[in-house]
Amino acid sequence: MELMTNNVWMMICTALVFFMHLGFALLEIGLTRQKNTINILFKNIFIITVGLLLYCLVGFNLMYPGFEAGDMGVLGFAGFGLDAPLTAAGGLDLTYNGGYTYWTDFLFQGMFAATAATIVSGAVAERMKIGPFMLFTVIYVGLIYPIAGSWKWGGGFLDGLGFYDFAGSTLVHSVGGWAALVAVCLLGARIGKYKDGKPQAIPGHNIPLATAGVLILWLGWFGFNGGSVLSADPELTSLVLVTTCLAAAAGGVVSAIASTVMYKNLDLTMFLNGILGGLVGITAGADVMSPTSAIVIGAIAGVLIVFAVAFIDKLKLDDPVGAIAVHLVCGIWGTLAVGIFGFSAVTDDAGAFLNANGDVVATVSEAANSLSFLPQLYGVLAYAAICIVSSFLIIFTMKKVVGIRVSEKEELEGLDAHEHGMDAYPDFRLNEH
Repeated sequence: MELMTNNVWMMICTALVFFMHLGFALLEIGLTRQKNTINILFKNIFIITVGLLLYCLVGFNLMYPGFEAGDMGVLGFAGFGLDAPLTAAGGLDLTYNGGYTYWTDFLFQGMFAATAATIVSGAVAERMKIGPFMLFTVIYVGLIYPIAGSWKWGGGFLDGLGFYDFAGSTLVHSVGGWAALVAVCLLGARIGKYKDGKPQAIPGHNIPLATAGVLILWLGWFGFNGGSVLSADPELTSLVLVTTCLAAAAGGVVSAIASTVMYKNLDLTMFLNGILGGLVGITAGADVMSPTSAIVIGAIAGVLIVFAVAFIDKLKLDDPVGAIAVHLVCGIWGTLAVGIFGFSAVTDDAGAFLNANGDVVATVSEAANSLSFLPQLYGVLAYAAICIVSSFLIIFTMKKVVGIRVSEKEELEGLDAHEHGMDAYPDFRLNEH
């Protein structure tokens, strides 16, 4: 019965993470202009469909190559396609991975894989050619994300160094955030975004849709973080959901307060991004934080969002949805926060600190050791290196060979008409005869 409960919980979480892709799509179209809606929706549908196929054929076995214990692996590959472990009797081994099936594991992890490219989609919105973006998605989701993921979740060298990332503040969000930063630098700003060196507001066309997108993402995070417990353990799962929600709430409230103090207006979009920043920030250590620590982490993420958005604008880096501030800056913060606040939530009878799987991750003395911060820093730097180098090589090559930016006319008239020949909001007037 326990095995079935674990597997059902993991499948529910998989569905919630899948639902997050609707949230990403609604947020992105809401914060951008009407004339690019079809283009954004097309990219988001492409990401999830192609992402799942790539993860099946290559990514899953590239990310989980089965490094031997103590093997400081950097790259491994378990073969093409899916090959479920079977029992001697030929039935599916339900004890796989401690209580859920191989198929469930693949599908849950596959939903994560597509998220990295979705982050990039928001940052390059309204001016990147659809073809180069699709090619970037294939390479980044098919190869770069699983290789980077294997360094920790696949038992690679960062896992051996003690780096900790529960559900992906770095492995998912910063991996997408670094690529988004590189892409924005190589693309340049949208026409009209900067005038005389000063940023100009380009309002999104549907803030209610953006708000719905954020609430859907918050709901989906119940599966994103809750499923990363990798079981239906009631104590650990409930703790993770509590820390996740508290960080989101704190991030939103503090971001709203900070932006109001700085800009003297109640900015809903900053409120929304603060919620997302809190969610990204808690993701690395949701299973090893106390509720109070989660509030602090979310609150700091909320402040970081406000200052990061302003700083990115000052650098003249045009990010229409704030993806870099949310996913990269808060992803880095959340990862480092594990080394500051982590291992404060669950202890065993001997006082040792436990992770979501019930494994001893540190003694009291080890947890108090300030050096626990260093593996987190090493992880941030390692992922910065692979993501910056790989995304630069991919995007810069495409820029020189085929070009990555649409023409001025296409940008001014909208990508929907020129890239897709469609209108997201056609004018339904009756023809009078």
